[in-house]
Formats: sequence, C-alpha cells, structure tokens
Amino acid sequence: PGRQHNASCPAGGRPAADKRFRLPVNLRSASPWAYRISYDPTRYPKYIPEAYCLCKGCLMGIFGEENFHFRSTPVYMPTVILRRTSSCAGGRYIYTEDYVTIPVGCTCVPEQEKEAESVNSSIDK
Repeated sequence: PGRQHNASCPAGGRPAADKRFRLPVNLRSASPWAYRISYDPTRYPKYIPEAYCLCKGCLMGIFGEENFHFRSTPVYMPTVILRRTSSCAGGRYIYTEDYVTIPVGCTCVPEQEKEAESVNSSIDK
C-alpha cells in the first residue's frame, strides 16, 4: 500500500485544553497516530483500519515540541483473519484462517545510540 498520509505531525501545535471538546487518544499521545483503511476483497473482514505514526520523533515538553532523542514506532497486534481460497463447496467460497499483525497505535521508544548498544552488549555477556 502507498504511504500517503492524510494528517501530519502536530509538533508544537497542540491546541489549548478545552473542556468542551476533547481530542481522541491517538491525537493526544506523545506519539500521535492516524488510521488508514486496508482493503482486501479476498479477506474477511475486507476492511481493516491500520494505524500509522504521524511523527518521526515524540512530542515532549510543555509546547509539544518534537524530540528526536525518541522515535515514534508502531505497536502491532496479532489477529486472525479469514482468507478466501480458490476452492468452492456448495456454491460458496472456502476460507482458511490466516494470522496477521496489524498496527493498532504508536508509542515512543528511546533512540538507540552507539554507546548504549555497547553497554547493553556487555551486560548481556
């Protein structure tokens, strides 16, 4: 699928808190995400919403500035779908179970540095 985004990273542009209107969790997160719909006519369900991260870094600080010492990364959930086969029985399609991982949101993780990798490798030994 294409990587077209229908939203952009809201770094530094968070609206002031308004008690009458509350943004959804995916836009209030330090690692905001949006959804695109995946369509596959040979799958049940045919339509599956998939999350994608809006920012490369994570929104930190009081003004929500993008911090590149952290990175936004998708969170995946394993799920079962039904995949249509080329076989039919009694005039109906035959489906088989298929296990797929679907991005359901985004989270912040620290950006790994060369020094951190060398420290961790010595701890593992």
